[in-house]
Amino acid sequence: MATTVLDSLLFRDAFGTPAMRAVFEDQSLLARCVEVEVALARAQGRCGVIPAAAAREIAARANAAALDLEQMRRETDVVGYPILPLVHQIARMCGEHGRFVHWGATTQDIMDSAVVLQVRAALQLIEADIDALRGILVRHARRYRDTPMAGRTHLQHALPITFGYKAAIWLSMLDRHAERLVQLRPRVLVGQFAGAAGTLASLGDRGLEVQNLIMEELGLGVPVATWHVARDGLAEAVGFLGLLTGSLGKIAYDVMLMASTELGEVSEPFVKGRGASSTMPQKRNPISSELILAASKAVRQHAGLMLDAMVQDFERATGPWHAEWIALPESYLLAAGALHQAKFMLDGLIVDEQRMRRNLDMTAGLIVAEAVMMGLAPHLGRNEAHDLVYDACRAAGEEGRTLAQVLLGMPAVSERLDSEAIRRLTDPVNYLGAAPAMVDRVLAGRG
Repeated sequence: MATTVLDSLLFRDAFGTPAMRAVFEDQSLLARCVEVEVALARAQGRCGVIPAAAAREIAARANAAALDLEQMRRETDVVGYPILPLVHQIARMCGEHGRFVHWGATTQDIMDSAVVLQVRAALQLIEADIDALRGILVRHARRYRDTPMAGRTHLQHALPITFGYKAAIWLSMLDRHAERLVQLRPRVLVGQFAGAAGTLASLGDRGLEVQNLIMEELGLGVPVATWHVARDGLAEAVGFLGLLTGSLGKIAYDVMLMASTELGEVSEPFVKGRGASSTMPQKRNPISSELILAASKAVRQHAGLMLDAMVQDFERATGPWHAEWIALPESYLLAAGALHQAKFMLDGLIVDEQRMRRNLDMTAGLIVAEAVMMGLAPHLGRNEAHDLVYDACRAAGEEGRTLAQVLLGMPAVSERLDSEAIRRLTDPVNYLGAAPAMVDRVLAGRG
């Protein structure tokens, strides 16, 4: 029976995706391990370290689908690692040529290279989801470029912005993550083949030649030096997901707050029954945003675990390596789930432009007090203008009048600004600053 949300029949598609599970399931790991063993044999056959005939037979007979998984489970439980049990089964499959399987390799060589192959496949899925999400955000930024709404700092009205500006900020984060993904691949997608203590001593003067050839077979980068205990590459592979899901969590948090009853500016896509309460029929909870936020918190914890696992002793770790087995696959599943929820939520996001405008006007002009201050500053100086507008804002709030009404009744203002200037300065849509231009800058060069 499943015991975690990642393999639960109830929750697994809320916190992951079938495609990402397929990358990291047991059968996939074992298939990648077999792939590495076959690549090793082929590489050694090419340069004469093992007989070419043996290399051909190993490549032909090694079959991950034919593995006895129950036997693998039992032996792995005893050994502590799956590679020795795997080698036993592959060797039997290959008959007399089986004695050349795993020649000069060590367990961590096979497992590290297999995990890198999994990460390569996982990053392809992540990249596709990021690209799809960027396309969705491009659409929102472009459509709502000039849609005014209240910008908020410390959860209070600050200055007017546009919803397109907000979407462009979200998009800019995803753009940077797409760039990071491209940049990290050469550092992360590097294979491992170094032997017992990382020196390739068992292969004499052929070690580096075999190493080059096996990486060629696998399509992975050749390590400059052994990384058995230098784990920055895999730590980066998960740290990247921490950054990515951190951005997704920020987007989700914004959407949840904007979807609150009091704001009502956006809502998640309507699907009958989604977000329903067992007791309150009126409820429509922001389920996707909640799942994204939860996943982002979990990935951040795993990123920390990967950083902790970097601190390894001497030439082979006595435990930190095993922590990676927990953190890495779970991080990719959670990130895939968060991206899936983000695509669904943002693609069908319902934006209430009228509610945004009503909320913008909620403070009767106070949100553009800075505009008035800057309009008066050339006449009074910045400090005196600030104090005057501060008093006007307090009066407006206490007396239930608009900021414009209060300002018109203040001689220090009306003597310097006519009613049209006051009306213009207190209209929030006239104080969007460079928000629309920033949207254009984020969208520049896109189709």
